[in-house]
Amino acid sequence: MSRTTPPRPLEVAELFPQLAPLERTATRLHPRPGSPTPHDSSVGGPLLWPADEPWPHCEGPHKWGGNEILSPQDVRERRRIRALVANRPGGDPPVTRYTPEELAIEERINAGRPWPDGPIAMLPVAQLYVRDVPSLRPPGQSEADLLQVLWCPFDHPAHPRTALFWRTEATVADVLEAPPEPPAVQFSAYVPEPCLLTPEQVTEYPNHMELSEELQQQLEDWSRWQAAGAAVDNSYEVAPEEFYTDVLSLAPGWKIGGWTRWGLTDPVPRACSVCGAEAKPLLTIATTEWAADGESWIPEEDQADPPRQLPGTPPGNFTGLEVARGYDLQLHTCPVAANHPHIELIQ
Repeated sequence: MSRTTPPRPLEVAELFPQLAPLERTATRLHPRPGSPTPHDSSVGGPLLWPADEPWPHCEGPHKWGGNEILSPQDVRERRRIRALVANRPGGDPPVTRYTPEELAIEERINAGRPWPDGPIAMLPVAQLYVRDVPSLRPPGQSEADLLQVLWCPFDHPAHPRTALFWRTEATVADVLEAPPEPPAVQFSAYVPEPCLLTPEQVTEYPNHMELSEELQQQLEDWSRWQAAGAAVDNSYEVAPEEFYTDVLSLAPGWKIGGWTRWGLTDPVPRACSVCGAEAKPLLTIATTEWAADGESWIPEEDQADPPRQLPGTPPGNFTGLEVARGYDLQLHTCPVAANHPHIELIQ
């Protein structure tokens, strides 16, 4: 099933021509629960990982900060049971809807796991094939057609540490069938739910804080917006630049490319630590597909037929992930060389 972002209420570059040269294409990934294989683009799915290549591990340090020590399998089993219970008719409180077997499993999970020692196996977060996202190309490696993103499910120090791997699909002859998993995770929200993707290209413009002072002043001038007539929401009259931010500039959710999302902080330089080149947005790992103030970005198909979500997750959260208390983790890469360190940015 495809996902279609509703048209924007107006062509903002026609109203503010200085925006036209700043237009960028982003690819919304639209992850939805599914059963991906290693040959699919996915979030939280199995990777096309060579059987003869060591699986990445994080050396730490790993400090405990969660409420309970759970394994990834514990997290998945608890989610499975709670989804069954949520969809089962029965009494209140919900505990009355559990079977004796399910209560026993919950009791075992709640008992927790021993604190792990040594390096921690990293978890698959995303796998993206260029055939699904044609704009996805590593610098200087035109033959690579696959990006794999993994993370350590512990905070380092405020969010999981990520690792990027570019490879060529045709060179993987034997796939690792049973990759190792970490014995524990810091938070259950660091274990992604397996999701398939329906990529969609959209047009983006920079956050208003990255624009010239002249253009920022134009966006703050309500009389300029009035020229667009009924297309502009009058509730934004006191802060018209927020209409630009919420509705016209940056798509929410998981995406490839586009512009950097700001809000937690003002824009900061993103320079490659090796060569000093300005790092470019690669992948946004989002907590939700849309924000409370961003309902205009909800895909048309989801408005008519809302997809299922995990119990207890906020609207628009289909991956089960929550990063830095609900923010997004944006990965930026150097445009000069794919082997230069990437930048992790929480916004």
